[in-house]
Amino acid sequence: MTGTKPGLRQILKAVFGAFIGVQSEQQRQQDFQTQGPLPYIIAGVIATICFVVGLMLIVRWVLS
Repeated sequence: MTGTKPGLRQILKAVFGAFIGVQSEQQRQQDFQTQGPLPYIIAGVIATICFVVGLMLIVRWVLS
């Protein structure tokens, strides 16, 4: 793949946009022009873990 290395801000913007389901076509094209998917995968896994842990904490707090 030819492209530039994505910055942290670009990775977070892409991951959270995809996470909630709102991402422009221009942003998606820019994401696919980067060197590889690994930073996006790592950020997505971390965001998912944080989301699940956050939900568990909220449920535990509400039920106590």
